[in-house]
Amino acid sequence: MKLNGTSSNIPPNGTSTNGQPSNGNHKNGYALNKHFAGMPDHGMPDHDVPDNELLNHDELVDEIGDAHGAASIDTPMRSDAFAIDDDLKIDLIEEHFREIMSILGLDLTDDSLKGSPRRVAKMYVNEIFSGLNPANKPAPTLFDNKFRYNEMLVEKDITVQTYCEHHFVPIIGRAHVAYISSGKVIGLSKLNRVVEYFSKRPQVQERLTIQIAEELKRVLETDDVAVIIDAKHLCVSTRGVRDINSSTTTSAYGGKFSEEATKQEFLRYVAQPSVTI
Repeated sequence: MKLNGTSSNIPPNGTSTNGQPSNGNHKNGYALNKHFAGMPDHGMPDHDVPDNELLNHDELVDEIGDAHGAASIDTPMRSDAFAIDDDLKIDLIEEHFREIMSILGLDLTDDSLKGSPRRVAKMYVNEIFSGLNPANKPAPTLFDNKFRYNEMLVEKDITVQTYCEHHFVPIIGRAHVAYISSGKVIGLSKLNRVVEYFSKRPQVQERLTIQIAEELKRVLETDDVAVIIDAKHLCVSTRGVRDINSSTTTSAYGGKFSEEATKQEFLRYVAQPSVTI
């Protein structure tokens, strides 16, 4: 069995490995029709498989989701991710989300629900996952460091609102970023924008932390960058273990911030109470 849940003998193209066409009704190598008996045809398979196979598959999916791992610092994207424009993406997501709501048994003729598929589609493309599109990456605004300020600059308590890529529920917290100038400084709001951009995509917190750090290194032309994210995962607090108290902290330290004295100075700034207005 492959990690993506696709059976080795029935690939997604509908042709089995022995060269014989499949019936086209398999979904990810599994047949689930007995769980949809009496329901309208939604393209679900029509062959039964043992319950223990389905159970093992579900356990594997849950284990991968809880492992919190990511294979790369790059967000997994297909090469044709932008072959269609945002308007068409919204239309397609609306159609599919309507189908999801219908499968759940919701009445889409109800005034409160009938607009939800369109609202969700627009939210996905234009708002919460807009960071998938590189066209939305903030352009850096750099200035000469005329004051010759050579100490660290720390931007604390930047709001982080992203979505867990394993369950598509929110991760909410704060980011603290710092850098030491190599001769250039960046507009303060751009630090927030960089955090926001990489947050607006399905994420793993470890990857998000590294992506922010690597982008700041690239823009500022220095390795002297530090990033800490402290966040609550709704996939932990609202499902599974349902622990509402725990939070997750991740960090990335580069250049001088890898030195213990500089790292401890940064941590002291982060620990100080924030200014309130």
